[in-house]
Amino acid sequence: MTDRTLTLACVATDRSRPILDGRVTVPGVTFAAEPGEPEAIFRTALREHAFDVTELSMSSHITVTARGDAHYVGVPVFLSRAFRHSGIYVRTDRGIDRPEDLKGRTIGLPEYQQTAALWVRGILRDLHGVGVRDVRWRIGGVEQTGQGERIRLDLPGDIDVEPIGPDETLNGLLADGAIDAIISPRPPSSLADPDVPVARLFADYRAAEIAYHKQTGFFPIMHCLALRRALADEQPDLPGKLFRAFAAARDLALAELGLINVLRVSLPWVAAALAETQQVMGPDIWPYGFRRNRDEIAAMTRYAHEDGLTDRRLEPESLFHPSTLDLTANDGGAAP
Repeated sequence: MTDRTLTLACVATDRSRPILDGRVTVPGVTFAAEPGEPEAIFRTALREHAFDVTELSMSSHITVTARGDAHYVGVPVFLSRAFRHSGIYVRTDRGIDRPEDLKGRTIGLPEYQQTAALWVRGILRDLHGVGVRDVRWRIGGVEQTGQGERIRLDLPGDIDVEPIGPDETLNGLLADGAIDAIISPRPPSSLADPDVPVARLFADYRAAEIAYHKQTGFFPIMHCLALRRALADEQPDLPGKLFRAFAAARDLALAELGLINVLRVSLPWVAAALAETQQVMGPDIWPYGFRRNRDEIAAMTRYAHEDGLTDRRLEPESLFHPSTLDLTANDGGAAP
């Protein structure tokens, strides 16, 4: 029987490359891979619904699922995770020394519904008492003009969210002092300019992120794998097949980090870094599976509701195909 060809859009990482290069396969499927950067993939997936299988922003997925117009259903494969204390950049001449000092400030965001911003707002609210209505939010490209939200938003009127000017960038506004801070996964170029008073809010962000993980147990989920909903309805066994394949790909990636005969990653002490990370986070440093991550996903759906992105707090189960909710991928293998 001939395999069915499906389009797959994802970022090329160590976790996805075994799928992209064919070392790990999905039974009955051949992928026409379209690797790229997340911003472009998400805009195309959410606006044009162009891919059969795609990496997808969790915040966007939560938002469109709550609205009832999601064209994709999630698979609990979390292709991107990242601590985000490193992504808060502030003017150093404004007396912003602690997260609490962001109250009453004007902060730039690439997109209000960006998952990195969702996490930082949740951290500011839960741990530092800075609510979403305590800040003026300004939306635009960090370095490029003309960037805006990838999906339509209908936010409460008492949340101060406005786009910046069509010829402005967040980096330019921060450098000029027109805004007080930026939250972004990509650092603004002004950070490297010694003549501009800009720095990370958390100078030792690694220590802050380790402390956060120890306090919450979270390793913030950024992206999930998603499957065209109509295709999942047509082939209800496909979500499980995708989960198992991507879990096997993740296992290959993690195993390669520990190889020292020939380094597979261009870092001289990568195996030592892996061991150190496992001491902090436990052996399962990049967990897949819904049950293993339910509490973290529940925090995300709460954040989305508190941020005005959704009109209610979604149950985490509603984001994923029902056949995948009990699948596990624990520290070295996937099993039903």
